[in-house]
Amino acid sequence: MTASPTTARPRTAPPRTVAVVLFTSDLRLHDHPPLRAALAAADEVVPLFVRDPGVHAAGFDAPNRVAFLSDCLVDLDTSLRRRGGRLVLRTGPVVREVAAVVTECGASEVHLAAGVTRYAQHRQEALREVLGARGVALRVHDAVITALAPGAVTPSGGDHYAVFTPYFRRWSQERLRAVLPAPRAVRVPDTVRGEPLPSRDRVPGTSPGLPPGGETRGRDRFSRWARADLPAYEARHDDLAGDATSRLSPYLHFGALSPVELVGRARAKDGPGAEAFVRQLCWRDFHHQVMCSRPETSVRDYRPRHDRWLTEDDAAEDVTAWREGRTGYPVVDAAMRQLRHEGWMHNRARLLAASFLTKTLYVDWRVGARHFLDLLVDGDVVNNQLNWQWVAGTGTDTRPNRVLNPVRQGKRFDPEGAYVRRWVPELRDVATAFVHEPWRLREDDPARPDYPGPLIDLADGLARFRHARGQD
Repeated sequence: MTASPTTARPRTAPPRTVAVVLFTSDLRLHDHPPLRAALAAADEVVPLFVRDPGVHAAGFDAPNRVAFLSDCLVDLDTSLRRRGGRLVLRTGPVVREVAAVVTECGASEVHLAAGVTRYAQHRQEALREVLGARGVALRVHDAVITALAPGAVTPSGGDHYAVFTPYFRRWSQERLRAVLPAPRAVRVPDTVRGEPLPSRDRVPGTSPGLPPGGETRGRDRFSRWARADLPAYEARHDDLAGDATSRLSPYLHFGALSPVELVGRARAKDGPGAEAFVRQLCWRDFHHQVMCSRPETSVRDYRPRHDRWLTEDDAAEDVTAWREGRTGYPVVDAAMRQLRHEGWMHNRARLLAASFLTKTLYVDWRVGARHFLDLLVDGDVVNNQLNWQWVAGTGTDTRPNRVLNPVRQGKRFDPEGAYVRRWVPELRDVATAFVHEPWRLREDDPARPDYPGPLIDLADGLARFRHARGQD
């Protein structure tokens, strides 16, 4: 008797696993730990960006940053499509939209770069609660937005470093994580819907000289700048007219460039210029570890001094003149006009403009910080607020009473007046001897420009500041 053949049962393929990567301030594919972890954990990945109305409510969606963000999203989508994927764009409350995408694709985990602001920390807590109730894991990754995680190094007996130099020493001794390559392929589920990508052309009110955004542009800019200007960075980074700084801050703000990768590539160059550039990158990390431990410093003094600052209402005409670049101090006015035209400002110029508002006009630093956030394409809550506090003397500066004299600083860092002439055309034909002090020209001198006189005498401003600080 012959046995009847057994009918083979068809094998069913196991269900495909899915993970979501929520992009925030990390709009790149190179060196992206959340994306690499999601690709390692799941068969398919949803690269997601949510346009959150909470950002608008908080006043963080200034036109220049919205336009630059649009470039970043388009560039990220283009890079993903080259790898077989796409960026999924949604609009709405971030927790609601992430939960909706998780339901649509059946994701088992969500990956996210850790943030340090109050807004970012609240977002992480809300996501963890809502996703946890659905059995979905939230994986938060450190050292994505910064080179070193904010809590990676701490002083003895404290939760963060309050002074930069000792932080820099410890930070420099730490080994950074390995730089991750961009993925070769990204498979995205077909079932997840997305919205059309934005365009910077549809954003009104942007600065005429706003730079283009995106990882591709950022990587190209760094490569070109590193070849041409990095070796001389230590000697030239304060040269206002030379404009030899990297101008990478907008790309770092949006995470189009990895700070870990930049530190590694700069250190590979070696030399004083590379060391000075790495030190500037460490300042970003320093500020992030301060705000991670003291998130209230985005709106409150880090070191309260009980200053009776003038409010915007108290000094309305002075504040308006400062914003419009009509203070009568050429280097300050050049800085403010550059800000309005480019949505960016040279770092030395930022210090001078901030010192003039807070120390000479004695206006509350929050007034200036808000104006910078309205225009700066790199308007970063962490670095903007804490840099303003550093200048105002309420932050981490170990010399809180220092006052930057705009005339002396102009002569030192713009000795020929080229930076001033570039941004203040009224002074284009003024002789170098007078370009930083045009009021010294005689009233009847035909070379005297149509330019406002000083808003305040520097000696009077200094005396008021010292009196307010109890130094007289």
